[in-house]
Amino acid sequence: MEHQPPPFFKRGPAPLALLSFYVAVAVALLVVDARLQAVEVVRQALSLFTHPLQQLAHLPAHSVASAGDYFVSLAHLREENARLQQAHMEKVTTLLRTQQLEVENERLRKLLGVRERQHASGQVAQILYAARDPYTRRIVIDKGQQDGVVAGLPVIDDAGVVGQVTRIFPFVAEVTLITDKEQAVPVQIVRTGQRSVVFGLGNGQLELRFLPANADVQNGDTLVTSGLDGIFLPGFPVARVVHVERDTSYSFARIFCMPLAGVENFSEVMVLDQRPPVVLPAELAQETGRETKPLKASSARKKRLRRE
Repeated sequence: MEHQPPPFFKRGPAPLALLSFYVAVAVALLVVDARLQAVEVVRQALSLFTHPLQQLAHLPAHSVASAGDYFVSLAHLREENARLQQAHMEKVTTLLRTQQLEVENERLRKLLGVRERQHASGQVAQILYAARDPYTRRIVIDKGQQDGVVAGLPVIDDAGVVGQVTRIFPFVAEVTLITDKEQAVPVQIVRTGQRSVVFGLGNGQLELRFLPANADVQNGDTLVTSGLDGIFLPGFPVARVVHVERDTSYSFARIFCMPLAGVENFSEVMVLDQRPPVVLPAELAQETGRETKPLKASSARKKRLRRE
């Protein structure tokens, strides 16, 4: 008489076989996503469904924070208001002189025929949370494709440059901070005018590279954007030099800097609009076109001589 085990004792595939199958599928997805970027569309589609869940998960924390702000004492608000008014009155003279200098600068530029500086514009965004990857320095803001945000836009705060938009979703966007290892910003030293590039180290610091060991760089020097990358407008504060290592055995000095913006803090930021392309004057464009024609002819002549 045959004896069969109950249905709940029947065994499926071996656990080792299931583990091997899932590992192979995961590796295949990683390779396809890294090489072909095929999972990006799926990721954006899933964000449409996960965004309401994320907002619901953050709702208790936002409610507690709102309740705490609501119950702030009136005396504290009055004290802060009085302090801000005093600081405002102290800065009034400097602000008035700055406005007068800007008007004078624009008048002198028109007089000398120099192109006017581009004005910065953008939209304010709220930092939602930091990225989950512990090996990167990224944040997520509450502006996405629906708000006109595109990849590559610069992000600043009230103190300086924060980072750059690197990934966008329908309702949110991911910003790579300037302290990330894969981020680089062309800068200029305010005191000497030297131009270089500052790179993120991944630990909250920056490194100013490609300067010789005998370069005139001192602790406390301020770095601002040079605008040579065509992304950041010139003049935005980036970092301050905190340590300089000079070794005659190396061609370049090691210069460590600290960012001026609150890149590691949760606050509000501004996403700047895309920088307009530089339009060459008509005379310069004609001269450039004239110079390129004989070069093309000479290259064609060289090819004909080689064939002969």
